[in-house]
Amino acid sequence: MPLASRPVVARVFPFAVFIAFIALQPVLAAAIDERWVVALRGVVVAALLAWFWRDYAELGDRPAPTQLALGVGVGIGVFLLWITFDSGWALLGEPGRGFVPTREDGTLDVTLVALRLFGLALVVPVMEELFWRSFLMRWIAQRDFRAIEPRAVGAVAFALSSGLFALEHSQWFAGLLAGAAYAWLYMRSGNLWTAIASHTTTNAILGTWVLATGRWSYW
Repeated sequence: MPLASRPVVARVFPFAVFIAFIALQPVLAAAIDERWVVALRGVVVAALLAWFWRDYAELGDRPAPTQLALGVGVGIGVFLLWITFDSGWALLGEPGRGFVPTREDGTLDVTLVALRLFGLALVVPVMEELFWRSFLMRWIAQRDFRAIEPRAVGAVAFALSSGLFALEHSQWFAGLLAGAAYAWLYMRSGNLWTAIASHTTTNAILGTWVLATGRWSYW
């Protein structure tokens, strides 16, 4: 399948825009508050996902309750791994300041918090699972990625996609374990919503934990 085909573009373009926002963040921050750049990228990517929604046939399959329950359980486990492997050899570079949604008086800016949680817990899981698992993992195994069942992708595609997912995160080891966990769920269940539910659980709990503890570097 050509890389310029609509099925590929629908899964790659929202992710590419997300990465472009991250790359251009220092430039855009010269014009507006950097926190709004982070908050608004979730809105932009959400709009792109909505535009391409009819192209995501894999999202038309309803998961079984047991699959969702497994996804939620794995998502909780990934959150615990995320806050455990957060320093030393498990970290690429030094932790940054992170996203700090507070006003000058120290109170939380509710709009910034809501937009950050929206992007982190709802948009990112759908966007990343469509790209990393539904597209890239299957595409590595077979160029006509829509024709291959998740269970049939094989160890090479599983390992490569999980490894590349790890490199997207400064907490590379936790990212590797997370990528492997979400890929395993997709391969086991054959349903992308299982992986999305797990990813959403991880990110939602992480966001709640960050707000409760003030550990903004995780954002």
